[in-house]
Amino acid sequence: MRLLIVEDEPKMAALVKRGMSDEGIAADVAGRGEDALWMAQAAEYGAILLDVMLPGIDGFEVCRRLRAAGVWSPVLMLTARDAVEDRVAGLDGGADDYLVKPFAFDELLARLRALVRRGPIERPTVLEVGDLRLDPADHRVTRGDVPVALSPKEYAMLEVFMRRPGQVLARLTLLESVWDEGYENRSNVVDVYVRYLREKVDRPFGVASIETVRGTGYRLRADGGCSPASR
Repeated sequence: MRLLIVEDEPKMAALVKRGMSDEGIAADVAGRGEDALWMAQAAEYGAILLDVMLPGIDGFEVCRRLRAAGVWSPVLMLTARDAVEDRVAGLDGGADDYLVKPFAFDELLARLRALVRRGPIERPTVLEVGDLRLDPADHRVTRGDVPVALSPKEYAMLEVFMRRPGQVLARLTLLESVWDEGYENRSNVVDVYVRYLREKVDRPFGVASIETVRGTGYRLRADGGCSPASR
């Protein structure tokens, strides 16, 4: 999942972005409503965290304009304004949920997971490809009945693969889905993490689920590599 954080307070934006990064979630930041409008239409985001009090266009208007433009990414509004009429205005404007500041980061994550599961594209609660299972709610990955321990970035990359089984994903697609734009070591990081994933979700089980498509990128086999196969 890639996240858009719309927040004009730099410290708050940095804290949320760092927390998301620790969870393996790549995030972009927009400091103004006008920036959020074009960014949300230029890229596909798994969810949008939208502050209400913004310079220029406020969060309510941003949400209304995004919906009018056909952008249906789940929107979670963040604000210090907790009056009932404010919550009603946000939800009526097209927001999917409303969280009042200050908030617990764990609650923010839980609300995001709930929104993504029921987002613009139907997403199952647990992703299953063959005997490979990924549960976004508790960041748990298993192959059959065996738990697989992954780092946040490994988990994020596997989730991208499992949401598109059988599809060839270019290295740039994987890079942009998992790492922030400011990440500097962009040369072979995707290849390195694919190797890490193979060492954890494939080789211990005698399967090969992540295939190299020469000159293009990588693909997670639609059967999850249930049967041993050579790459």
